[in-house]
Amino acid sequence: MDEVEEEVEFGEGEEEEGEGEGEDEPEEVVEDKPLTKEEAGESLSLLCKTGNGLSHAYVRIDLRDKELTDISVLNCFVHIRYLDISGNSLQDIGAVNGLAQLLTIKADRNRLTSARLEELQYLQIASFADNRLTSTEGIAHPMLETLNLSSNRISELEGLTSQNLPSLRTLDLHSNALTSTAGIQLPTLHRLYLASNRLDKLEGLEGLRQLTTLHLRGNRIAF
Repeated sequence: MDEVEEEVEFGEGEEEEGEGEGEDEPEEVVEDKPLTKEEAGESLSLLCKTGNGLSHAYVRIDLRDKELTDISVLNCFVHIRYLDISGNSLQDIGAVNGLAQLLTIKADRNRLTSARLEELQYLQIASFADNRLTSTEGIAHPMLETLNLSSNRISELEGLTSQNLPSLRTLDLHSNALTSTAGIQLPTLHRLYLASNRLDKLEGLEGLRQLTTLHLRGNRIAF
């Protein structure tokens, strides 16, 4: 960061205290509700040409706020590029591994404990905000540019390397339980959001030479 002008911004509306989202919540009983092929079909939109250019398929699916617990049927919809499964009760999104053309995934407000997926070659935007994630391990996508892991229970940073995420530009980790910034090895990173954690110092950020935006409000750092 020494070779560029570092901008430390304090975003509006962020929490004052840096206690993160690590508190345990009472386990609620959730009724099973798997996604059906009929419901998935009704949620499709955006007709586009397929990869070979010889046919067409719907490539966007909006499954927000449907109380879903299982999305295995998505294996039947291999042309999906834009997926929104926010606001459900999902604990497992392994079916996403079969969506080889995926560009964007939004999986906010579920019950996920991990964001681990198989490598998705074309994925560019991924959001797992407001879940139950405790780790950043297992996130490795070569074209991913924006990753949102805010409002989870992450206390330690693992796997955030240029080998796993060579294209990452924006990383949002605000409102977690981080006590250290060590472990972010992403030289392509431009924007880093760390507000409302439990940080009392900055460490391991020397290699972020392209960083221009750093949000730190609501921590314990003395400037």
